[in-house]
Amino acid sequence: MGNEAINDGNRRNFLIQLTSVVGGVGVAATCVPFVASMNPSSDVLAKAETEVDLAHIPPGGMHTIAWQGKPVFILHRTPEQIKESEASNGVLDPEADQKRVQKPEWLVVIGVCTHMGCVPNKEGPGWTCHCHGSQYDDSGRVTQGPAPKNLEVPPYRFVSENKLVIGQA
Repeated sequence: MGNEAINDGNRRNFLIQLTSVVGGVGVAATCVPFVASMNPSSDVLAKAETEVDLAHIPPGGMHTIAWQGKPVFILHRTPEQIKESEASNGVLDPEADQKRVQKPEWLVVIGVCTHMGCVPNKEGPGWTCHCHGSQYDDSGRVTQGPAPKNLEVPPYRFVSENKLVIGQA
């Protein structure tokens, strides 16, 4: 009877270990799809970066593209617009134009009013938000409220003389 008790003990330990291993594998197999579901979907990853060809935008012209569901204004500024923007007179949220642009002739801003999220219209020098009257200059800085902040500058980089990529660098 002594050998049977030893064999039963070994058998019991083996079955406990086997059950633990199978249970652990089952838990891991269940967690993998759950964790994978937290990753960004393929359509979000596709919109993470947007390449823009600048060759067709004349000086003084503007092009609007969609990036992550938001309009992005790309303004090819003239020397006069650059000079006026560098002066930064009458802005409510002071920020140097040089900090808002990578190349003086190109302004890239998210075209969403910082007050209530409306899309401002390009009118003369700068933009006007007709929802509540906020105005922005040709550097995207707020010159008349109620908007509390300047238009946001998205992350972007120039990949060549006439191409830029909007999105994480």
